[in-house]
Amino acid sequence: MELKDNNAGTGRKRNYFVSRRIDRIFLELYKIYAFHVRFFKEVFVPPYEFKEVVRQCYEVGVRSLPLISLTGFIIGIVFTNQSRPSLSEFGATSWLPSLVSIAIVRALAPLVTAIIAAGRVGSAIGAELGSMRVTEQIDAMEVSATNPFNYLVVTRVLATTFMVPALMIYTVFVSLMGAYLNVNQNELTSFTTYITQVFEAISFLDIFSSIIKTFIFGFTIGMVGCYKGYYSSKGTEGVGKAANSSVVTAMFLVFIEELLSLQIINLFRAM
Repeated sequence: MELKDNNAGTGRKRNYFVSRRIDRIFLELYKIYAFHVRFFKEVFVPPYEFKEVVRQCYEVGVRSLPLISLTGFIIGIVFTNQSRPSLSEFGATSWLPSLVSIAIVRALAPLVTAIIAAGRVGSAIGAELGSMRVTEQIDAMEVSATNPFNYLVVTRVLATTFMVPALMIYTVFVSLMGAYLNVNQNELTSFTTYITQVFEAISFLDIFSSIIKTFIFGFTIGMVGCYKGYYSSKGTEGVGKAANSSVVTAMFLVFIEELLSLQIINLFRAM
């Protein structure tokens, strides 16, 4: 629809409905919607790229283990050290394993895992697909009768969706081991007592909700990285912007999803 620009006295016409900025926002929202719809259509349509899914799971999961291990171990030690002075004021240092387990299982492990995945995996996906777009490799795949969306997008989103929860469980284990070393060194708590207090403090709802959250986080990270890379442009500059915006957008959405999921989980706890 063409409307006359009232601000221009020459009668020049403009090709936007409301304004250029607002129209771009609605067009971007439609592209995001169409991208999600296409994913849910392609994921159930053969051919199924099992080998590529396994390869992407290795890239997302196994290659992230060193960083996840170091980060999770440090989180367990640091959180225990930071919590001890507050509990010692009330003579409640014996509650330290329970406090650590609740904090790690409910919040720290899912968030830290998602942030690391967004920084490492999301940026890599955005940069990889972005470089393939600007070098016209995706166009070449379409010409050669290959479905690039199924091979590039679906496989990566499935890999992040399934591997981020697995990484979160590993982060919980490493963080609790780091916390145990700190507790054992300062309070001389045995491993049996420590594990007993850890599992007494958490419930099935805590574990189940954290796993469900990380499924959502993984899907979000994969979709954002693929979307930014798949529609990147402007040469090498666009590749850098795709990688950067993948990380920033994914982290922002992860925090929003964490806030919303916390409200829902608290409703179930109140029942």
